[in-house]
Amino acid sequence: MLATVLLIIVSISLIAVVLLQSGRSAGLSGAISGGAEQLIGKQKARGIDAVLGKATVVLAVLFFVLTIAVAYML
Repeated sequence: MLATVLLIIVSISLIAVVLLQSGRSAGLSGAISGGAEQLIGKQKARGIDAVLGKATVVLAVLFFVLTIAVAYML
C-alpha cells in the first residue's frame, strides 16, 4: 500500500519535472533571436536545467524501482 502511494507521488513529480524543462530547440532559437538576454540570465537558466535534469534521472530510477516493487507485491 505504501509503495503504491509513493509510486503515485513519484509519478506526479516526474511529470512535473519533465514539463518544467525547456525544450532542446529552445537553446538554438535563443541563440539566434535572443541577443537582448544577459549572460547572467543564461547561466542561471542552464543551472536550473541541470538541476531539473538530475531530478529527472533520480525520479525515473525511483519510478522504475517502485513499479517493480508494486508488481512484485501483487
